[in-house]
Amino acid sequence: MLPRLLIAGSAFIVLALGVMHLILTFRGPKLTPRDPDLIARMKEVSPVITRETTMWKTWIGFNASHSCSAILFGLLYGYFALLQPAWLFQSAFLATVGAVFLAFYLFLGKTYWFSTPLRGLIIASVLYAAGFVAELT
Repeated sequence: MLPRLLIAGSAFIVLALGVMHLILTFRGPKLTPRDPDLIARMKEVSPVITRETTMWKTWIGFNASHSCSAILFGLLYGYFALLQPAWLFQSAFLATVGAVFLAFYLFLGKTYWFSTPLRGLIIASVLYAAGFVAELT
């Protein structure tokens, strides 16, 4: 039971981070630039790839889709850990995908983000690894 709870704890942390990020994407000023002139420019300027959108719309879209990936990880790995542990613990593919996902998010957190999500991802990664170590023992 301990391995399942460790993985579920990891999944819950990532799920919570994703949900909070999604809420902050659409509510309040937390994920907006401090400079109102920059927001105005982002709403006017298109990226090089297309003139069909603005940098502001892509900013919102990227934040929302980023949130959804964390939410999906949290829901799937929480489900596997609690309701289908045999699928998770007997599948090298699922174990590896989860580890790679967390490793990539750790890289992003360390390189581009700030301390709160990074700390959450460190804890989630430790719990994830501990879950698989506990399953092996």
